[in-house]
Amino acid sequence: MDFEKLYNTYYMKVYSYVMTIMKNVHLAEEITQEVFFKALKTDSFKGNSGEFTYLCAIAKNTCTDYLRKQSKIQELDPNAHVCVKADIETKIENADMALKIHQILHNMEEPYKEVFQLRIFGELSFINIGNIFGKTENWARVTYHRARLKIQERMKDYE
Repeated sequence: MDFEKLYNTYYMKVYSYVMTIMKNVHLAEEITQEVFFKALKTDSFKGNSGEFTYLCAIAKNTCTDYLRKQSKIQELDPNAHVCVKADIETKIENADMALKIHQILHNMEEPYKEVFQLRIFGELSFINIGNIFGKTENWARVTYHRARLKIQERMKDYE
């Protein structure tokens, strides 16, 4: 397996998948890096499924392990349950919103889809996004703005 090709091909997709689970940019970045590290370290890919499916399985297990560890830490803190109950509604609303946005992004045409993902999930500057596409910073700004407008229009269909 060509690890560099695998990483370049699937990084953003795995990151987006992890982001839908974790809802935290920094955690998603860390876990995504850990997913690729585990894939490289274990080299257990047998070819029975697609590479992306294999990486997502590792990602799901890594996220589950992280969340289990966090719940054990919260069990040790007697005041943790108070915060959890107050945040449940917000988390559900955020999860529903994130799912809707990911569904819209999944069906969005290029380059809007990739520019939006690079800006939001990749946290890249407009200059860097423009460089990736071989375009100007202004092109990246306009494309991102148009992508946001398309998402907002399509969000109305879910309301």
